[in-house]
Amino acid sequence: MLKRVLKFLFGIVLAVLIAGAIFLTNLIWFRPWNLDLFYEKVFAEALFKEPELLSSLGLVEQFGITSHNGKLNDVSPAHQEEVVASFKKDLAQLHQYPLERQTPSQRLSTHVLDWFLQRQAEGEKFQWHNYPVNQLFGVQNEFPSFMANTHRLLGRKDCDYYLMRLNALPTKFDQLLESLTVREEKQILPPRFVVEKVLKEMSDFVAQPAAANILAKSFKERAAKIKELNDEQRADYQMHVETAVNDRVYPAYRKLIAYFQTLLPKTTTDDGVWKLPDGGAFYAYTLRENTTTTLKPDEVHELGLQEVARIENEMRALLDANGFAGRSIGESLVALGKDPRFLYPNNDKGRAEAMADYTRLITQATERSKQLFLRVPNAKCEVRRVPEFKEATAPGAYYNPGAQDGSRPGVFFANLRDMDEVPKWSMPTLAYHEAVPGHHWQISTAQELKGLPQFRKVIPFTAYAEGWALYCEWLAKQVGWYEGDPFGDLGRLRDELFRGVRLVVDTGIHAKRWTREQAIAYMLEKTGMGEKDVTAEIERYIVNPGQACAYKIGMLKIQELRKRAQEQLGDKFDQREFHDTLLKNGALPLEILEEQVDAYIKAKRG
Repeated sequence: MLKRVLKFLFGIVLAVLIAGAIFLTNLIWFRPWNLDLFYEKVFAEALFKEPELLSSLGLVEQFGITSHNGKLNDVSPAHQEEVVASFKKDLAQLHQYPLERQTPSQRLSTHVLDWFLQRQAEGEKFQWHNYPVNQLFGVQNEFPSFMANTHRLLGRKDCDYYLMRLNALPTKFDQLLESLTVREEKQILPPRFVVEKVLKEMSDFVAQPAAANILAKSFKERAAKIKELNDEQRADYQMHVETAVNDRVYPAYRKLIAYFQTLLPKTTTDDGVWKLPDGGAFYAYTLRENTTTTLKPDEVHELGLQEVARIENEMRALLDANGFAGRSIGESLVALGKDPRFLYPNNDKGRAEAMADYTRLITQATERSKQLFLRVPNAKCEVRRVPEFKEATAPGAYYNPGAQDGSRPGVFFANLRDMDEVPKWSMPTLAYHEAVPGHHWQISTAQELKGLPQFRKVIPFTAYAEGWALYCEWLAKQVGWYEGDPFGDLGRLRDELFRGVRLVVDTGIHAKRWTREQAIAYMLEKTGMGEKDVTAEIERYIVNPGQACAYKIGMLKIQELRKRAQEQLGDKFDQREFHDTLLKNGALPLEILEEQVDAYIKAKRG
């Protein structure tokens, strides 16, 4: 009963926030509850401007707030500038609340929000330094994925919203074209390979009959499960969906295709962001934002070289002990990648077997994780295949969080485009990273935290999130999950080496002016990964500078903090408490995370 009352009250608070929080927080001088209201105001303002994000979180539907599910994000230049201005205004208002009058919990929330808003304000001069249409996470391929995997489809109203979103796409793409023109005027153009790949992707997308398109197929599959619809009503909706795909969606894509066809001759094969206006400063900013440290590009590059050498030494010992003495690491990994013992059939049967094995690994890890953590999230995790229309340019795997209201589980997407690229010895580490105890465990734990402002549950800090997932790969080794599986452990080391290589190639491309081909050759030589995987990875770093550096830097910091806690606490060290210290506050910048761990150590020592 109490839970229902609290949910009801939270729904009222959200409604108040939408209608009048700005007025209240501007008018009323400091009170502790007013600061809490300000936190929620910042979150609500940002969230209700991004209807797709609001749908992804699944936060307000349980209170009957659903109209956002029929809208798409505004991607116009005017909206972009409005968002930046809003962040700057929020930062100025946050600084009006005296720290000395805040509770300890509020001080931490203020510290986190201040760090985030500072980075947004600093990034104003670089707000156009990105490629909103790209082969990895562009507007053009995120829309079909969002509609197929995130848009809620539980009842008739959701079907109506689905149609509204399909019909709204031309407006969103017109806004997108406007923003692309702004970038073109500022000489911020994507590399040539990006334009070539998105042109092929979009051309293939519109070449399908509407009924075969993922937008229509996924709707048909999910609408079949809606009990309040009869067959005639489902057929009517399906007809309207296919009409919208033909008459609204495809023309919008063709308009975007035409623009990129005119853009192609203007592009170059210089792939690093050093080529952009003030590109060096932009890359330094992206490193700061993604790693949440003050490391410079040269420092990150050198750290990468050191980590690559250290991990190679560990791999060498493991390979020598398991039949690969005298063969190079890269050569050995290539051979293992082709070893029939570790391969699935490269067909749908093999894909089904791999999905079943991923599910088994996650189920097993979930049970084992109950011994490592004080908190066990309620959210479920499913394994799905990366949608076929985007798998050629997608990474090997990724995770999509579930809805906070429980209406949608977390999803681990596995790329099964070529089963020869999915050796069985690589799968445990991937499952631990993306699902349990990695991303799914951490993100679901954050979503279910009580007593924290909403922004603390969802705010993204890449070094924390990816550092945690990579730390979990290492943790699995420490607690014996690879016992009796030397090749699985080799897969773990291969993936850690891969993250060390990322430090080298990301800084190489964007700070040292490496070519795309040079970076691909280095990663192929060091990791022994398949060429398609390596190419997709390098192209990812090109369109998302700095992000790939966050993994290893985040992991190293968490390992450093764990070692510090073990050394200073001795017999008092409890890894469950340590993990709870890392997880109980949601995602944090690494420098703030370090403060929290130091406070935990001090308190534990008495």
